[in-house]
Amino acid sequence: MTGRYMHDTDRFAFGRNWQAFLSVVNEESVRSAETSLRTLLGVEHLAGKRFVDIGSGSGLSSLAARHLGATVHSFDYDPQSVACTATLRQRYFPDDPLWTVEQGSALDTVYLSTLGQADVVYSWGVLHHTGAMWQAVENLFPLVAPGGTLALALYNHQGLATKVWTAVKKAYVSSPAMFKPLIAALVCAHFEGWHMVDRLLHLKNPLPCEDWRQYRSQRGMSRWYDYVDWAGGYPFETVTPDQVFDCVHPRGYELIYLRTQGAGLGCNEFTFRQKQPGEPGYKPCAE
Repeated sequence: MTGRYMHDTDRFAFGRNWQAFLSVVNEESVRSAETSLRTLLGVEHLAGKRFVDIGSGSGLSSLAARHLGATVHSFDYDPQSVACTATLRQRYFPDDPLWTVEQGSALDTVYLSTLGQADVVYSWGVLHHTGAMWQAVENLFPLVAPGGTLALALYNHQGLATKVWTAVKKAYVSSPAMFKPLIAALVCAHFEGWHMVDRLLHLKNPLPCEDWRQYRSQRGMSRWYDYVDWAGGYPFETVTPDQVFDCVHPRGYELIYLRTQGAGLGCNEFTFRQKQPGEPGYKPCAE
């Protein structure tokens, strides 16, 4: 199957948000992204490994992988996200032959077939925004080399709350540009209000300064730009950890890392290892 994302007028401008985020990327952001990637993959370095970043966004994860020694192939459907990744590449690894940045779609099997296999296939917080999440997941299996790693982060399913947030995101993408910052600010106020109450109940400083600093230590991200992404990130699909496991495990993968959100918001993180020929449960990707 060859496919594309849903029509651009129905999508959040992910690349525009990432371009704004680049203005706050610094060495601390990069170090935090490296630490997060090591934890997710269970490695200290990626020297000699090929790393494919599907939906590279700002390019920060690709940069972290390159710093850890990997040969990196980054792609994103959004042209502005591609430009962001290229900007980080030029800033930190100018004209590097071991880091490729392209435009491509996780739903385009013709494009994916040109990539070959990789030691690490990575897609953090992306496939649930394609409009065809399960098809996108299926499309990744042939990219993982035997013994290689598939790392995914997908939005957690929350029942009724998922329906509410889907409505918020639809409202954001369909609103005139002048109202979008207001919606993002209301989403920010919603979460920060609850955080403030929680801090007061625990006799802590109610102001969010320390929380925002700590948030930056998680993958090097910005809390504000993540709020904008959360407010407008449409299309939007969610999944339970069991559903992901039931999809991936029968394809010859074993789970080696899992971090879930419980009943909360955010992404569940999964790292799977593709079994090698001769191991019990191994399945060639064609099966």
